Amino acid sequence: MNRVAAKKIAGNLFWVVLLMVFLFTPLGFHLKVFFARLFAVSPSELAIEDQKLLLDNTWELTNLEGEVIGFSAFQGQVVLVNFWATWCPPCIAEIPSFEELYNDYAGEVAFVFIANDDPLKVARFVNENALTLPIYFERNTTPGQLTSKSIPSSYIIDKSGKIVLTKIGVADWDSEGTRMLLNRLLTD
Repeated sequence: MNRVAAKKIAGNLFWVVLLMVFLFTPLGFHLKVFFARLFAVSPSELAIEDQKLLLDNTWELTNLEGEVIGFSAFQGQVVLVNFWATWCPPCIAEIPSFEELYNDYAGEVAFVFIANDDPLKVARFVNENALTLPIYFERNTTPGQLTSKSIPSSYIIDKSGKIVLTKIGVADWDSEGTRMLLNRLLTD
């Protein structure tokens, strides 16, 4: 084998190993989280004609302590709903920005973080990362307007029950744009 062929094989082997690390190891998971954070942008409000009223208020959730909460308990409030899982790198990438937003808006905005995951894994993840976000699990079917085939998926609902923001995929939630939207919705 000549020197050029050996270099080409070594180069290809390097890329295969790098791809395997990225796809199938914990290091790869952390790299995916890092890159998702790096490219996250602020979500945008929906155009008025695209804003829909959330019709189903019979949705029930369970919190980490096992208490059942009806989504109707959040009626008349600004609500931020997020669907996530511990195994989802883009979901994990968003959590620090949500945590910052929650620290500043808890008590004013209802934060509803719905985990699509095993409750024991979620509880362990929350403890290991010292999260203060309110975590829930679904007890019945998600309202149609909040259904997505992908996670993370997030929604901001105004006081009248209108979905004013829909974001599928990773975003930077601790942004000036999100804060301006929340401030405006809180004063409306």
